[in-house]
Amino acid sequence: MIENECYVTISGSVGNIPKVETMGIQYSQSAIFTPSDFSCPRDAIAVEAIPGVETTLIAHLDLDLIKEIRAMGSVRNAENRCIDLYELRWLDDK
Repeated sequence: MIENECYVTISGSVGNIPKVETMGIQYSQSAIFTPSDFSCPRDAIAVEAIPGVETTLIAHLDLDLIKEIRAMGSVRNAENRCIDLYELRWLDDK
C-alpha cells in the first residue's frame, strides 16, 4: 500500500481483556506510514507507538501532498500500470 502513494495505519491490541479466557496479554506496536518518496519522512513513518504501551497516535496527514506525489513523485504506479489488466475510474456521487 505504501507504494500506491497512500497513508497506511496499523494497530494491534495491547494489554489484557478481563473475563475472556482465550485472550492473554496482548503485545503490539501501532504506526502510521507515509508513501516512500522524497517529500515524506526518510523511513516512511509518520508516527509510531512505543511497543507494548497503550497509547493514542495522532498525526497530520497532508492529502494535498498525496495528490502531488501521485502527479509528480519519483514513483507513479497509476501511470505505469498494466492497462490491459485493470482500469481506474471514479465512481459518481449519485
